Amino acid sequence: MTVRRVDLGEVPYPQAMDEMAGWVAQRRAETAGDRLFLLTHPPVITYGRRTPASELPAASGIPAVPADRGGYATYHGPGQLVGYLVVKLGSGKPGQLVRWVETRLIAAMAELGFTTYRRDTEPGGKSLVGVWAPGERKLASVGMRIRDGISSHGFAVNIDPEMSVFRAFTVCGLPDVTMTSLAELAREQGRRTPGGPAVSDAVAAAFDAPVPWQA
Repeated sequence: MTVRRVDLGEVPYPQAMDEMAGWVAQRRAETAGDRLFLLTHPPVITYGRRTPASELPAASGIPAVPADRGGYATYHGPGQLVGYLVVKLGSGKPGQLVRWVETRLIAAMAELGFTTYRRDTEPGGKSLVGVWAPGERKLASVGMRIRDGISSHGFAVNIDPEMSVFRAFTVCGLPDVTMTSLAELAREQGRRTPGGPAVSDAVAAAFDAPVPWQA
């Protein structure tokens, strides 16, 4: 069984969270298979349970909403592709699924002509989960929740969002992180930024495979 693509367009973050609970319940009950939901959100800053108040924006005009996922604070908004992965993990471990998500995104970026990579987190260090571009710039954030063997939440790829928002708070618990976008990388290469549909197609194609480790 492969991961099925579901395109949703723009969905407000609270609505998506309500619907996600239903997607997870359907997967747990085996009334739906593995799915990747692709969408965008209106501007919102979301943060995981471990995020200290000092890492959130003091006053940005953008709502900050708690999220029941791993990871710290990040931004979602226009010009970004969000993917929520609802799959059965089977016999695999959560860390394996996160690494698979990273490698699938790296494959998608390569298909679009961009060199990216993943980074290992040092013991006791800040999490470096995500997809990185040359110069240790972060292109895509990954934050997932796995409960009872079913995953939810997922990733966000910066295509051409308003990058100044990322400077208003501590992104992903990394005070010195530099965020980047496909638009910035494309300018450096002297070419056009791939459009949202092209990025969605590349990401969906990269995930169009059986989930590893399923029982």
